[in-house]
Amino acid sequence: MVLSLRRLGVKLTGMHRITMRRGTTAGRAKLSLSETQNGNGANPRRARDRVAKKQALIQAALGLFASKGYEVTTTREIAAAAGCAEGLIHRYFKGKAGLLTAMIENRISKEVVDFSHQLRPASNFADEFLHLVEREVERMWESRDFLRVFIPRAIVDPSVGSVMNKALISVRAKAITARLKQYESCVTLPQDAIEAFTQAIGMLGLVFGFVRPVLLGHDRPGAKKMAVAVAKILVSNPAISSVI
Repeated sequence: MVLSLRRLGVKLTGMHRITMRRGTTAGRAKLSLSETQNGNGANPRRARDRVAKKQALIQAALGLFASKGYEVTTTREIAAAAGCAEGLIHRYFKGKAGLLTAMIENRISKEVVDFSHQLRPASNFADEFLHLVEREVERMWESRDFLRVFIPRAIVDPSVGSVMNKALISVRAKAITARLKQYESCVTLPQDAIEAFTQAIGMLGLVFGFVRPVLLGHDRPGAKKMAVAVAKILVSNPAISSVI
């Protein structure tokens, strides 16, 4: 009987050890799972790789579309420039056309970030107007590849122009108008007048930040200097300065 109990004790001890080992293994497995997956069961590293590859494809497509043109650029060239598999273009964007939509969405996110880190408001309306003109000139220059792609597309496809206006231009215009309205001198101005100032800032930015230096090959610093000179004329005009 004693021998049987001892044998049984040995067996129970062995079973206990096996259970503990299995429990430890399961615990490690759970820990490993928690370290490699987030709350939704997705792999963070894989998610980061996906975002990085999508950005690489968008930037590669933007550069190629701007330099070669949308129609002649192939998905194989885009993938090679991005260092990614060609199949990812179809998986992430449903083809080359989907990259255009992704570029606009990417641009919208940049617009939001850009204005959230915008220069500090000036002490008066006139200086604010000049600062915004300078910033818009720089922004259009920074956006030259984007504009090279989408301005020609908007000419042949009006729907592209409509999307750009709603998603980009109107968003930027609203942000500029909000900044101008912070000044006491704008309180008595009619809405049309404030919108006119906003449109002037946008047009000066486009003409002197993109059209002149990019399309016409003018000296970029000279174009920016000219934009500021025109802006000063606008805000120093007696008819305008009397109300601001």
